[in-house]
Amino acid sequence: MSQDDHHHSIPSGIRRVHLIAVCGTAMGALAAMLQELGLRVTGSDRNVYPPMSTFLEERGIHVQEGFDPAHLAYRPDLVVVGNAVSRDNPEVVAVAQMGLNYCSMPEALNYFAAAGKDTLLVAGTHGKTTTSSLLAWLLYAAKTDPTFMIGGILNNFNGNYRMGQGPYFVVEGDEYDTAYFDKGPKFLHYRPKAAVLTSVEFDHADIFDDLAHVKSVFGRFLERLAPESILLAYDDDAHIEALLPRATCRVERYGRSEKAAWRLGRVQLNPPETRFEVWRNGRLFGEFTTRMIGEHNLMNTLAALGVAHHMGLDATVLADGLAAFRGIKRRQEVRGVRRGIVVIDDFAHHPSAVRETVRAVKTFYGERRLVAVFEPRTNTSMRDVFQDTYSTCFDPADRVCIRQPPLLSKIPSGERFSSEKLVEDLRGRGRMACFFPDTDAIIDHLVATSREGDVILIMSNGGFDNIHARLLEALA
Repeated sequence: MSQDDHHHSIPSGIRRVHLIAVCGTAMGALAAMLQELGLRVTGSDRNVYPPMSTFLEERGIHVQEGFDPAHLAYRPDLVVVGNAVSRDNPEVVAVAQMGLNYCSMPEALNYFAAAGKDTLLVAGTHGKTTTSSLLAWLLYAAKTDPTFMIGGILNNFNGNYRMGQGPYFVVEGDEYDTAYFDKGPKFLHYRPKAAVLTSVEFDHADIFDDLAHVKSVFGRFLERLAPESILLAYDDDAHIEALLPRATCRVERYGRSEKAAWRLGRVQLNPPETRFEVWRNGRLFGEFTTRMIGEHNLMNTLAALGVAHHMGLDATVLADGLAAFRGIKRRQEVRGVRRGIVVIDDFAHHPSAVRETVRAVKTFYGERRLVAVFEPRTNTSMRDVFQDTYSTCFDPADRVCIRQPPLLSKIPSGERFSSEKLVEDLRGRGRMACFFPDTDAIIDHLVATSREGDVILIMSNGGFDNIHARLLEALA
């Protein structure tokens, strides 16, 4: 069933909610939001461990280990089903047998958090978390008391959600599927007053067949935007260009081109800050300072400033807010410095994100030697779809360390990514590159070869065996 003809009516008067697979970042945040609304919240999950278990415990949310129909014996008024949950999950089966009301995570978010507010949504293959975090912070710094739910931890809030009393709800619009009963992307559940489209590329090889498939869901998203809403679209992406005719709302472009409504002007690097100009419709809108690094982050910032301005905030207020933004955990986050060696943690995994991140860090740190460490571990990066593309993503790095993908057995043998082949290709391009079977071997190598002034950039969308903390300790 497509999402358009599959709406669960969430009944009124809900007091008790149970979340199946509550320990995901988004589900955990939703549980906490529902709790703050005064509902009684329970949850269950297979792997209950920190940090999410502690996060929920601190908020008095009772989480049960494993999936068991007994968890539903108290007959909650609503059950929220996480998108990792399959239809044969014992609790899902019990929901049907008991005739309980159920819905997906975005449906619950829309009903409880977005109700009566203007939704501001950020969509795109890359930059969603940074752009939505920044927008939420700018609105908060301007005292508009926003509500938000985002896929990364904002350092300013030490959290990824907030329940506010103000008129805005900021959300990261994910193209990933919604639930076992709703294979449509999550972003189709929202009716944004303003939206951002940052980029459109092939990703999530576990649910999308190819680029055309990805473009079709972004196309549906654009068609569903209300005519009175506004879309800010990045102006240097051929796939966005091809899709824009499908949008019936007002569209403004942001980027570098002279024609863009929101244009990046002069940029000055003054570590640890970057100063830059923003031009709007050919006139200087303002001068801004940020501690985020890389041109891709200036683009994310441009989009967030544009939306915030449409919500009535002026350049001065925005400049103050931006200067006070402390970034997002795992987005070019400096985890520590030992013996003059900087260790950075980044979530990059898609080739475009890896390329941009390596380039940004190298540009920012200038003459210093850059060591890039990469662990392919997503459903896409462990497949061979980008096998050849990855070899072109590390050019600015001085040395490259590639780990064996940790969960290769999940991928059919004919489709597996080869880290050894990537290292060969990198050497073919004149890079100093090494292959490592495990994380311990990488740490040993880095301790033996690193010297004062090095910048070690570690990229993975997972915990990477706590390599950052362990490396810092070993370097000390």
